[in-house]
Amino acid sequence: MNGLTQVEAPLIALRGITRTYGRGAAAFQALRGVDLDVEAGEFVAIMGPSGSGKSTAMNILGLLDTPSSGAYRFLGVPVQHLSRDERARLRRRHFGFVFQGFHLLPRTTALENVELPLIYRGEPARQRHAAARAALAEVGLEGWEHHTPAELSGGQQQRVAIARAIVTQPRVLLADEPTGNLDSRRSHEIMQLITRLNRERGITVLMVTHEPDIAAYAPRVVHFRDGRIEREQRREAAVAKGG
Repeated sequence: MNGLTQVEAPLIALRGITRTYGRGAAAFQALRGVDLDVEAGEFVAIMGPSGSGKSTAMNILGLLDTPSSGAYRFLGVPVQHLSRDERARLRRRHFGFVFQGFHLLPRTTALENVELPLIYRGEPARQRHAAARAALAEVGLEGWEHHTPAELSGGQQQRVAIARAIVTQPRVLLADEPTGNLDSRRSHEIMQLITRLNRERGITVLMVTHEPDIAAYAPRVVHFRDGRIEREQRREAAVAKGG
C-alpha cells in the first residue's frame, strides 16, 4: 500500500459488510451489505431500532467482531485479513472505547482505572502515572485521582471511562450509548466533553445512541434498519462545503 493511497483513502471504509449468526434455520443476518466511509476527524452518530444492526456494525468497526463477508479497511489496511493478535494490536493502538455501563474496576482508583490500557501496552510506571493524570485533568477530574468508582457520581465515572479511552492517544473513539445511564444534565456535559475531544484533538468519534437529542451533537447521523443503512443526515454546517 503506497503512501499516496493511504493519504487519499478514508480512515474507515466498509464495503458490502455482512454478519450472520448461527446456521441453517436458526441463522440470523444482522448486517446485510453495509457500505460506509468515515473520514479522519469526523463525528458520526449511529441510530436505529433494536435489532437494526447498529451494535453489530459498531463491534465490527471496533475490531471486536469480524464480518461474515465484505471488506473492512482501516488506514488502508484490509482488516479482515489480519490475525486475531494483529487485530488486537491494531485495536489497542488506534481505538478507545466508552460504554453505557462505564466498566470501571470497582476497587481501584480513578488513576489506576485510567492506567489499565497502558499496563496492557507495557508502559513504565512513571509514564503511566503521568499520562493517566493528564487524561483525568483533560476530562475535568484533576484532584479525583485517588477516588474509587463508589466515591464518584455517574457523570464522574463516565469521565473516568473517557479518560481511560483517550489515555492511549487513539485515532478513533467508539462510544456505545455513552449517556444511557445518566440524567439529562450529566448527559449533555458528557456530550460537550466528547464534542470538545473531537474538535480540539481531532479524534474521530463513532457513537451509537437511540436518543435524538444526543445524536444531534454529531454533524453526521447514520440510520440503520434491518441490517442496512437506511439513510443519512448531515447538519447544514457539515455540508456547507458541498459534501
